[in-house]
This record gives sequence, C-alpha cells and structure tokens, in this order.
Amino acid sequence: MSTVRAGVPDGRYGRSADERADRKLKIVGAVLGAALLGVVAWFGYSYIADQDVSGRVIGFKVVSDDAVEVHLEVRKDKDTTGVCTLRSLAESGAEVGRKDFPFDQRREQVDEVVTLRTTERATTAELVDCKPR
Repeated sequence: MSTVRAGVPDGRYGRSADERADRKLKIVGAVLGAALLGVVAWFGYSYIADQDVSGRVIGFKVVSDDAVEVHLEVRKDKDTTGVCTLRSLAESGAEVGRKDFPFDQRREQVDEVVTLRTTERATTAELVDCKPR
C-alpha cells in the first residue's frame, strides 16, 4: 500500500509564501541590526572624539581648616591647553571651595598636586569638569 501526500511535491513549484515572508523578515532584521550597530558606533566615536581634555582625582588630603590638596591627573592632546574645575564640600554637603586650574604643559598627561582653598573645613574634593581652553 502506498501513502497519499497531502500537498505538492517539495521544490517543484517554487517557494511557499511562508518561505518568502521568512526571507524578507531576515533581510529587514539584518538591515535594522546593521543600522543600529552603526548608530551605536557613531555615538561612541563622537563621545570619545569630543573629549579633548579629561581628568580624574587620584586622591585628596585635607591639610587645614581652609585648604585641601588634590592630586589631579589630566589627559589631553599634546598641544591642547585645558582647564579643570575642582570643588570641595563640607560635612554638611555645602560647597566650601571651587576653583579653575589651568594646564598649559605640552604633554599628553599632566599629573599635579594642586591646593584648593576653602571657606571652612572640607571633607571631600571632586572634579567638576575639564575642558579645552
């Protein structure tokens, strides 16, 4: 006895509608995925490329009731001059000191200890911003 098939033979009459739809979905998904990857890469590159001067506080030391020494590391292009803004906070959270420190050295990395004057005893020092001048 033979079995009866319920449909047309495979491959004889071209692709089915489901196969065509699947192929279209795969193409649309690949195009959208590539576009998303391109957008993410563009945002990442523009974020990194726009940072001409960056800095970070390595550490700080409260030296008196009216001064804090801050160890600041600045990375920049060799020919770029920059300025970094530091601020200091009291135990209450109030800002007790703020100052802009310029960096004119012709090096890519500047490592310096700067003194930030305060109006009362500080408990912390933080970097607000670094930018080219």
